[in-house]
Amino acid sequence: MGIFSSSVSLTQYHVEGKIDDPVLENIRAGLFKYAISDIDAESEDRAIGWTCFSDPFSTDFDANPFLIGSYFSFSMRIDKKSISSKVIQKHYVMEMKKRLEASGRDFLSKSEKKEIKDHVLYVLNKRVPATPSSYDLIWNYEEGRLLFFSTSKGANEELETLFTRSFKLKLVRFFPYTWTYLASPLSDAQKDAITNARPTSFVK
Repeated sequence: MGIFSSSVSLTQYHVEGKIDDPVLENIRAGLFKYAISDIDAESEDRAIGWTCFSDPFSTDFDANPFLIGSYFSFSMRIDKKSISSKVIQKHYVMEMKKRLEASGRDFLSKSEKKEIKDHVLYVLNKRVPATPSSYDLIWNYEEGRLLFFSTSKGANEELETLFTRSFKLKLVRFFPYTWTYLASPLSDAQKDAITNARPTSFVK
């Protein structure tokens, strides 16, 4: 989901740790190293990586700056290929018939059937274009805050993994408990009181 969409959902994160100097160059290196790869003509059925904030179909972070004001802004894109099970079955059966006719046998072994299915998936994936999904993020490096414009569980999990791999930093998702400990002005005693609090039952 993009920040300029008609409706916006977002997840807030605390970013644990700092990047070694020079910060800008190290972030740039992480973006280029883990930029998304084009899989439209490849056999892979899924790809995840960074793209430019201003152009989700570009990974040229020099032509499309990722530093906007005092914020780092870029996007995560997930490309997936989807092939109907009926299409797979059709080509699988066709390949089975060809193999049987060529061999002159009446049956194929389990390993041969697996080989045929793998080959069918390989060929079909090279023909099918991937469907892209792009998710924007804004990172306030100095304050250790990050806004990710999606509440999808799958997208958030992919972000957390990719972010740690790219920048060697951990993302901690904000919810009431983590917000209390990481961002609230409460004293240590007040935080301890919240930790030790127990739910109250209002039902007799």
